[in-house]
Amino acid sequence: MRLSDDFDRCDALELAALVRRREASPTELVEAAIARIEARNPTLNAVVAPMFEQARAAAAAPVPDGPFAGVPILLKDLIATVAGEPTASGSRALRGLRWPRDSELVRRLRAAGAVLVGKTNTPELGLLPFTEPELFGPTRNPWDLQRSPGGSSGGSAAAVAARMVPLATGGDGGGSIRIPASCCGLFGLKVSRGRTPTGPYYGELWRGFASEHVLTRSVRDSAAMLDVLAGADLGAPYAAPPAPASFLAEAGIDPPPLRVAFTAQPLFGSSQAPVHPDCREALARTVALLRDLGHEPVEAAPRIDPEACARAFVTILAAETRAAIEEIAALTQRRASRAQYEAATWALALLGRATPASQYALAANLLQAAAREVALFFERHPVLLTPTLAQPPALTGALQPAAAERRLMALLNPLGAGWLYRAAGMVDRLALETFAYMPYTPLFNATGQPAMSVPLHWNDQGLPIGLQFAGRFGDEALLLRLAGQLERARPWAGRLPAPAARATFRSSAQTAAG
Repeated sequence: MRLSDDFDRCDALELAALVRRREASPTELVEAAIARIEARNPTLNAVVAPMFEQARAAAAAPVPDGPFAGVPILLKDLIATVAGEPTASGSRALRGLRWPRDSELVRRLRAAGAVLVGKTNTPELGLLPFTEPELFGPTRNPWDLQRSPGGSSGGSAAAVAARMVPLATGGDGGGSIRIPASCCGLFGLKVSRGRTPTGPYYGELWRGFASEHVLTRSVRDSAAMLDVLAGADLGAPYAAPPAPASFLAEAGIDPPPLRVAFTAQPLFGSSQAPVHPDCREALARTVALLRDLGHEPVEAAPRIDPEACARAFVTILAAETRAAIEEIAALTQRRASRAQYEAATWALALLGRATPASQYALAANLLQAAAREVALFFERHPVLLTPTLAQPPALTGALQPAAAERRLMALLNPLGAGWLYRAAGMVDRLALETFAYMPYTPLFNATGQPAMSVPLHWNDQGLPIGLQFAGRFGDEALLLRLAGQLERARPWAGRLPAPAARATFRSSAQTAAG
């Protein structure tokens, strides 16, 4: 096998199989990944912290004989910590701060034989559905270099879509695995609350909204990685229901005929938010595919108040942002200042500081009540299908604050008066504007249920349009069964990014061959 020809084609499990058959060595795989990162990353800006020498040393040493033995992977530069390495989280405030211990997720990755080759770009503190931090600059989408790969795991998604590595980690607090999976034509699973570890530095992430997993090109890679990562770690505040014997085995079994609810109606934010015709077409085609596969699609949606849920989500996120800034100040032993943060981050933190504790509690109570209603809905429908996003991948910069918002932040941020943001109706505005692009994903962060984005559609411009499937709490197995069936019916792994980005692929192939 010539890795320069076939590395792009193989998923992570196939690369590990090559190592086990001694058709490739961990060192060869790592060098192939490094060659691709060096050739493709200057165009895409997906990898912001290379770890090449550490990767070479790890590959040269005995590699654990796990399911991903010798496979090079990338880490999202947020939450996941590597001993002795910085985790900047897209923020000037954290740049250079080195962590003394591997996070539990990283420990499990290493034990499975994975080799860490670098860390990927993310918006500041993972707050946004696009990846354009001031610290590192924007990441480009391999399918169209003028467009965003989504966020907050945009760097990971762009790297996997560009075949730098077969998989990369991501975190999902409001859609941050599913959104970039949709934008980049990948499979992305957000797991049930408590399914994967958050220690040793965190308990709940965003009051349980966020969890970590991976972005992959194949369903089986995601399932096999969940076998590696699943399970509470020491001191976890709670755990997901027991896992099946093997998520990977589940992905290879067709599900029984399912009653699948579907809707294009926004679930978060304004119920009147527009949904692009391409996303509606993707939904319609997927409904037809489900019917062809023997399932029973029915149009239905949970009965919740999408605007109230969005306001509650923003209230909690603002408070969590302020808490994160205060924790960073304690870690770095530097007083928090607006000069350390982007204007939008600082404005959200000011809003959080001005939020009464009672409002925070009321917001949490409202979302928990919505979770009860959603759980009842899933008793009648084991799966809910929606578009992942309401729009195709956005142009770079299109989701940044508008000029009027920038002027308001320039006026109010120096005053440090979060109450003025509250008086100006910032919570309501954010609830309507923020979720217009992503009205489907955050609900399942609030309820804790598993949800996945599956790359089943590309529009006439060659841009990927993901479809979201959500399931009952703790039932990733059923979603993976369905995902495997869909992948076998409509394979997507052979698709390559559009001609606008292919010069990057050719240059890396020449580098690797040379």
